[in-house]
Amino acid sequence: MNLKRLGHVAGLLGLAVAIVLVTLEGWRTVSANIGRAGWPLLWLLPFHALPLLLDVLGWRVLLARRDPRHRATTPVLFWIATIREASNRLLPLANIGGEIIGIRLLRWRGVAVATAAASVVMEVLLTIINQYVFIALGAVLLIATTARTNTLDSVLIALAFSLPLPAALIVVLRYGNPFARFESLARKLLGASSTLLASLDGFRLDLEIRALYARPLRLLLAGTWQLLGMVVGSFENWLILRLLGHPVGIADAIALEALTQAVRHAFFVVPAALGVQEGGLILLGAMIGLPADISVALSLIKRLREIGFGVPALVSWQWIELRRLRTRWHDDARQRASGTGGSQSRTTMRP
Repeated sequence: MNLKRLGHVAGLLGLAVAIVLVTLEGWRTVSANIGRAGWPLLWLLPFHALPLLLDVLGWRVLLARRDPRHRATTPVLFWIATIREASNRLLPLANIGGEIIGIRLLRWRGVAVATAAASVVMEVLLTIINQYVFIALGAVLLIATTARTNTLDSVLIALAFSLPLPAALIVVLRYGNPFARFESLARKLLGASSTLLASLDGFRLDLEIRALYARPLRLLLAGTWQLLGMVVGSFENWLILRLLGHPVGIADAIALEALTQAVRHAFFVVPAALGVQEGGLILLGAMIGLPADISVALSLIKRLREIGFGVPALVSWQWIELRRLRTRWHDDARQRASGTGGSQSRTTMRP
């Protein structure tokens, strides 16, 4: 079974689980809870811009040195970040398609491919590291506020056992040449004329990544912006639950977000974490005293925010894609017309 088919199967199973969970808690009850929250839920849309902006500031730190002409300004990076997030959250791309799209959009701004790819690779690596820190923070806060460790023991053990993977990734990116090796292998398998390799310079990409490693203070600053964005993003839970009439403390809101992210990333193959997010919030919500129907309502509201924030970003991306495609068609048509016209003129002038 290939990855695409696996994603489709996982998505269908996740959707089935989500439907079952909503049905068990009663759709009318869940919708009534959302209805009681009312129009103030729209504040979630502008609020989400804040944690995303903090994340973008970290991305800009990684790019700043290699973008002296400011082709990728903060507003441009913010737009690209909305598309990256929407692609990973709303499309069946296994949480990596958004990064490829981000590199493509940076190329449009005139940023070198290796520079763009290195910034995205390093940003993803920092995100993985920060997620461990954030999840550990959430687990500690949940233990401190609930004094319950039985469920969290498995989470912490899973984190400990998975630590060698990011540690190995850090070492390989720092001291190895993974992308140069990948390019060499791809050339052997696909041939030197493959379109996939047309814009890939593995050696240059490895150099750009090592150049970022050589500036630890820059990496620390970028990572700090990211972690701050994760913490600020937790206040979405705080606001939603307050509007639903079940307020929680800041510590519980942070813990809920951190451990929900852990569950989502553990099942990253499930598109949009369908069913995974709902089940995780029911389990974690019960630990801080939330009724199951409130946890389901919280999950659905978060999904509505993802749609409300992400769909316009995806539409804007497709609009730009169509404009570029239309411009290319017009340019090709003009070139063909110019070539035809020139041929006709030369033919007419012959004796």
